[in-house]
Amino acid sequence: LLAVAGIGGAIAFYLTFVRDLPDLRTIEDYRPPIASRVVDRNGETIGRFYKERRTLAPIESLPQHLVQAFVAGEDSAFFEHAGIDYRSILRAVWVNLRAGGEIKQGASTITQQMVKGLLLSPERRFKRKIREMILARRIEKRFSKQEILYLYLNQIYFGHGAYGIREAARTYFDKDIHELSVSESALLAGLPKAPSRYSPFQNPMEAEARRRYVLSRM
Repeated sequence: LLAVAGIGGAIAFYLTFVRDLPDLRTIEDYRPPIASRVVDRNGETIGRFYKERRTLAPIESLPQHLVQAFVAGEDSAFFEHAGIDYRSILRAVWVNLRAGGEIKQGASTITQQMVKGLLLSPERRFKRKIREMILARRIEKRFSKQEILYLYLNQIYFGHGAYGIREAARTYFDKDIHELSVSESALLAGLPKAPSRYSPFQNPMEAEARRRYVLSRM
């Protein structure tokens, strides 16, 4: 009876979190808000309209060092884990316990960050975190790592009104993504953690320290 009750409780606990989970088919038909461009008779841009200033960047257009910078800065085990990095979770728990319960270190993978930005609210609640982990596992089974990177890099916010990696490159360096150097890629890879705090426009010293951290991880 205890075993049956335990199994029943575990099932009920699981169903509480999977109820009303977002449909992953919405990701397969990924159509985020993008900027509309107005051109003159010669094809020159004369204006842009947008709700979120974003221009999609195909994954094949991303330089390899740019991908490596984001993986190094945000999720070094991205190509090894299946959506959740359990070692990082244990390490973060230990660091936060030593800090007296204060959140000093997180353990969200790139897949989890993509889920949070695209499918769930950003609120910090236990239930949302569990739902995020369940969705991350499901997404890893359904999509390739390259597809997950495509969604992540085009969805995330980089600060100063820039959504997605292509607009971030234009905002901070006035370049397209294929023109970015390793150093510039490292600076952009350091922004998603805290766009305002690591903005080179607002906090150049913090941005430089974060850039050096990403480079050292690379």
